[in-house]
Amino acid sequence: MATFRFLHAADLHLGSPFKGLTVRDAAVAARFAEATRTAFTRLVDEALAARVAFAVIAGDIYDGAWKDNSVGLFFNREIARLSRAGIPVYLLRGNHDAESVVTKTIALPDGVHEFPTGTAATFTLPELKVALHGRGFAERAAEENLVATYPAPVAGHLNIGVLHTSLTGHTAHATYAPCTVEELAARGYDYWALGHVHDFQRVAEDPVVVFPGNIQGRSVRETGEKGAVIVTVEDGRVADVERLIVDEARWGLAGVDITGAQELAEVLTAVEAAVAAETAGLGERTMALRVRLTGTTPLRAALLGARGQLRDDVEAACQRVHADVWLEAVKLDLTAPDGPAPDLGFDLAASLDALAADPEFTARAEALVGEIAVKLPGGRAAEEAPLGDDLAALIAEAAALVALRARG
Repeated sequence: MATFRFLHAADLHLGSPFKGLTVRDAAVAARFAEATRTAFTRLVDEALAARVAFAVIAGDIYDGAWKDNSVGLFFNREIARLSRAGIPVYLLRGNHDAESVVTKTIALPDGVHEFPTGTAATFTLPELKVALHGRGFAERAAEENLVATYPAPVAGHLNIGVLHTSLTGHTAHATYAPCTVEELAARGYDYWALGHVHDFQRVAEDPVVVFPGNIQGRSVRETGEKGAVIVTVEDGRVADVERLIVDEARWGLAGVDITGAQELAEVLTAVEAAVAAETAGLGERTMALRVRLTGTTPLRAALLGARGQLRDDVEAACQRVHADVWLEAVKLDLTAPDGPAPDLGFDLAASLDALAADPEFTARAEALVGEIAVKLPGGRAAEEAPLGDDLAALIAEAAALVALRARG
């Protein structure tokens, strides 16, 4: 039987707006938006170079409804390169580009086949003895187990199931088209080409079940290298699944333990070491980096009280390590060493703890945060809490600043 390779990609999210980045730095946001397109162009380049027999895209080609036709025209232009090379493409709609979400259309090139949304359908490649089964989303909220609607395997063929799903659930993604690995296996297919989860995961081996991840990280929750997979088939079975890294820009999270640090210089030295580790292998890519300082240090109060200066110092440390690292945020998760409290005539720490635990105070604080959030520029709170931390963290930080002022 023939030996061949095919491309399995998902979650392109073309047109992703990077709203949070736009507020912080419009130029960096523009670079990340362009990086998404560059990653897809690179994906097509690699597919052509690998001479894949066909390509599968398991949903979320687009990030949402088009503002204009430019994103559709870009996808059409790039996918037409595969069509002209005689490489058929099989795709379906996920929650971000469901029929109810992306209503504008541009006629796809010959050789590009879209699975229907009302029921599962099968495409076959007789010369390769391959059958592909899939069903797209009609509505964004797909709560039905779609696997039950997939057809029986085609005898004598390599059977591939294409599905946009969260499986039994994922902490970073909404639950869509829920199903179990056992239900996938029960269909009798050889390979499941999944989409929706943005991390690469080889979920199971019999059958082979793979999330390729997205091709370009979209927030600090999506760190590390991104891309797709190339699957090798030998004698009618899946012989190899190889990651294909195509991302142009990355998100990073550098955790820095500064326990025991007595001087700012020690903190910055630790930051430089962590940034160096996080950017190893970055090459010429750009990175949006979040730095999180943790540990127990007598510097806690001083660092909390001078966040602006600290951010500038950390950004300079990042620049000393790599020429193209943009500091997305500095987060502080620090504790102070035990020591004598100032004599104020009352127990300040106990009073602050009691205040933080007061439901009425908490409700007033939540209302205040809500008032501030609606005044922030559009999209600032798109990926996280409005002020960057949860309410408990904000109250704890405020208490630490009060204690710092009390010490004079």
